[in-house]
Amino acid sequence: MTTSLAASTLAAAIAKPFGTLPAFVRMQAALRPDHPVLIQGDRRIEWRAFDALVDRAAATLQARGVKAQEVIAVCATNSIEYVVMFLGALRAGIVVTPLAPTATAASLDLMMRDSAARILFLDAAVSALLSSLSNPVPIPRVALDGSDAGEPFSRWLLSEGSMPDAAEIAPNWGFNIIYSSGTTGTPKGIVQPHSLRWRQMNPQDPPGYSPHAITLVSTGLYSNTTLTSVVPTLAGGGTLVLMDKFDVREFLVLSERYRVTHAMLVPVQYQRLLAYPEFDRFDLSSYAMKFCTSAPFSAKLKREVLDRWPGGLTEYFGMTEGGGSCWLLAHEHPDKLHTVGQPIPGHDIRIIGEDGKELPRGEVGEIVGHSEAIMTGYHNRPDKTSEAEWFAPDGRRFIRTGDIGRFDEDGFLTIMDRKKDMIISGGFNIYPSDLETVARQHPAVQDVAVVGVPSEQWGETPVAFVVSKGASAEEIRNFVNERVGKTQRLADARLIPELPRSHIGKILKRELRDSYSARPDATA
Repeated sequence: MTTSLAASTLAAAIAKPFGTLPAFVRMQAALRPDHPVLIQGDRRIEWRAFDALVDRAAATLQARGVKAQEVIAVCATNSIEYVVMFLGALRAGIVVTPLAPTATAASLDLMMRDSAARILFLDAAVSALLSSLSNPVPIPRVALDGSDAGEPFSRWLLSEGSMPDAAEIAPNWGFNIIYSSGTTGTPKGIVQPHSLRWRQMNPQDPPGYSPHAITLVSTGLYSNTTLTSVVPTLAGGGTLVLMDKFDVREFLVLSERYRVTHAMLVPVQYQRLLAYPEFDRFDLSSYAMKFCTSAPFSAKLKREVLDRWPGGLTEYFGMTEGGGSCWLLAHEHPDKLHTVGQPIPGHDIRIIGEDGKELPRGEVGEIVGHSEAIMTGYHNRPDKTSEAEWFAPDGRRFIRTGDIGRFDEDGFLTIMDRKKDMIISGGFNIYPSDLETVARQHPAVQDVAVVGVPSEQWGETPVAFVVSKGASAEEIRNFVNERVGKTQRLADARLIPELPRSHIGKILKRELRDSYSARPDATA
């Protein structure tokens, strides 16, 4: 098929009011059957063979009695089999619960029970992790890596040529259930419908997920961060290069070898890549666009990415729950790197006060968002779903982000902090991000996080945890306090070798608070 005909076919499919990812996979298999879709190490699979494997996986699930809108769980490192299984379940109308192998065995068991998963697809490492459970959830296990963790995937599949019964997927059917990290309590299952993923499938918006796109996947397939780049790449007929786990040198080697055009990374990955001594020796000129989300992305780091890494840079601000999102096209707005950009077209972002009323531009309050890309709710948690919602006077449903921010005069959104991280000291609101921005101006500060700790005098008071190269804690504390208002001054600063982070790079501030409070010399 000619390139122009393929492009027109894709454009016509995107123009429809609704479509599904499995249908787009079928279409791409017809448009470019011999083009590679998945590359992992020395293995690769083309679109026609991939589509056939997806059919076999869907048919096998149906043969094993898993019905449409029921759930399977997948917990394993990235692999070709993982992607095949994910798409096979979707083609059968089955909901996928992708789980993080970095979670504890008890947490994984809880999430599988909560989702009512019918089958667990795993690998040897996850099997070893779950072996510590005395009474694990009694569901069949299939080993994606062919190990003895369960029935080997190749044996589990029905024979070649097996076809599933067609599933008429509705927009409100569940696509996946993604569980929150659980760093602030029991993980909540976020049900994302096919209608939400449909909004992420336009390969030209954001720019560049064309049939020639080559996306390097270096974060886990269990993360919504990863899926926001995987979904449009597959929909657009591109190629996914899978990494088992992130490694700085391997990322750069693969980028150069495969002439990678797209990558979704979290800020700490950008930080580690740019700090690699040989970074500038690699040819990264093939990059069309790089993306970032999931954690605060400092203006200084964005500037360095723009200066040293070819191609555009787009930052997303949003939630796994959906609602509204912003994007910052950093290469187009280099004077707005301290912001997370403007609302994406079709997304309504507002700022509300403590009383739940909308605030005017320039005022600081909680960020809420509405769009057609929105979760159905938290699985089995109607109370938590209700807590996450805000309704506009016209009845439209918004999702509360829990983030504090304000819009500037140009309509760009600045994130002040997480609502729960805001420090109230002596009746004054202190935003840790303000203090962190000042601390990063010190040349020795490599990383920093500010948290509020209990204070008999002030109720709460700010303390900085700093990764420093050469400067003392007292020097950094004085540096910050000389540059901030009296009510913002740091009560203490502590040097640590590394900030604790989640699997997607978010700083675990609760751990920092707990570690400070537990120290016998803690005085604030």
